[in-house]
Amino acid sequence: MNGKFDGNGIFPKGPKNEAYAQYFQGTSYLNMLSTTGVAIGNVVFEPGCRNNWHIHHKGGQILLVTGGYGWYQEWGQPARQLVAGDVVNIPPDTKHWHGAAKDSWFAHIAVEVPAEGASNEWLEPVDEEQYNLLK
Repeated sequence: MNGKFDGNGIFPKGPKNEAYAQYFQGTSYLNMLSTTGVAIGNVVFEPGCRNNWHIHHKGGQILLVTGGYGWYQEWGQPARQLVAGDVVNIPPDTKHWHGAAKDSWFAHIAVEVPAEGASNEWLEPVDEEQYNLLK
């Protein structure tokens, strides 16, 4: 890949993420790798794309970063830089967001931790000024 990640990685990028587009700022792509037992999706973010603040109730989520450069932030905490090989374990009921850096594609495998009664709650967009301060 010539050292520059362009959104195409180990897993196919998949189609534009139209089903969840209302919860993203920018364009993302979603390729569900498994919907049986454990929901696992390859999520690819164009530069500057990120999802809204959200909460995974009951089960939580695990992110396995596979390419590019991006961010993860929990409510009330500083944003954490993410690169390929990083793993983020998101506890249940933790308000957070994740997405690409302004100048890089970003991809992660999102694993929904199974739990009885698990649900996602989508919240407000990430503040544009705060996002633009990330370097």
